[in-house]
Order: sequence, then structure tokens, then C-alpha cells
Amino acid sequence: MFYAQFVLAKKGPLARIWLAAHWDKKLTKAHVFETNIEKSVDGILQPKVKMALRTSGHLLLGVVRIYSRKAKYLLADCNEAFVKIKMAFRPGMVDLPEDNREAAVNAITLPEVFHDFETTMPEINDVDMEAQFSLNQSRAWPRPPNV
Repeated sequence: MFYAQFVLAKKGPLARIWLAAHWDKKLTKAHVFETNIEKSVDGILQPKVKMALRTSGHLLLGVVRIYSRKAKYLLADCNEAFVKIKMAFRPGMVDLPEDNREAAVNAITLPEVFHDFETTMPEINDVDMEAQFSLNQSRAWPRPPNV
């Protein structure tokens, strides 16, 4: 039987996978999130040392268990976010006093002021172009020391 020792080693590349396959209760949340499933599957499919088919099966079981735990953690996080969003935007939860729940029409309506569109434009020679262009001009950064 080809039993690869690197699989059983505590610091081996597939140690967490082996742990998930045989001692699922010892697997912590940190182990689950630190495990890269893609690299683990590549390590199982193309091992550096020959491995028995049964050992490969055990390792694939570990990959499935880790993937399942990752999916459960994701589902729990999504449900928690959903509940928090639902609680934040639930209907009827208005913290305004009764008399201030509706805005006054004058507060939200713009006045209807029409400007005279028939005014003549100033002559181009009468406008100081240099002053117009320097109105909204910023300084160069970083500022020179003598300014």
C-alpha cells in the first residue's frame, strides 16, 4: 500500500485535508479559511509521491468537508448581513416626531424664478480673459518655498 508520509505529517501540504477527512471536529474555522482548495486538489491529483487510491479518496473526502464548511460559513455571513439590512430598513421604523414626518411644500419646492433670456451678451473685447481664467486656478503642488 502506498501511504505517503507527507500527508500524515502535521506540517505537510495536505495535513488539513487529512484532518478534515478523519477528525472533522478538530478542524477550526481558521484552518478552513486558510486552506486553498484548488492547490489541495492539484496536490491530490498530481502527487509528488505515489499514493494509494484509498488515500486519494480519503483526501478528496477532506476537500469536500472543507468546501462544505466554507459554504456554511458563507451562508451564515450572508444570512447575518440580510437580517441586519432587513432590520435597518424595516417599515414603520421612523425616529422623527409626528409633526415633522412630512416636509413643508415650501421646503422642498424650488421657487419658479424665470430669468430674462433676451439680455445681450457682453462684447468679447470687454471681458478680461486673464482674470476669468485665473478665477478657478489652483496652485501647483508642492508649493514653491518662496510663495
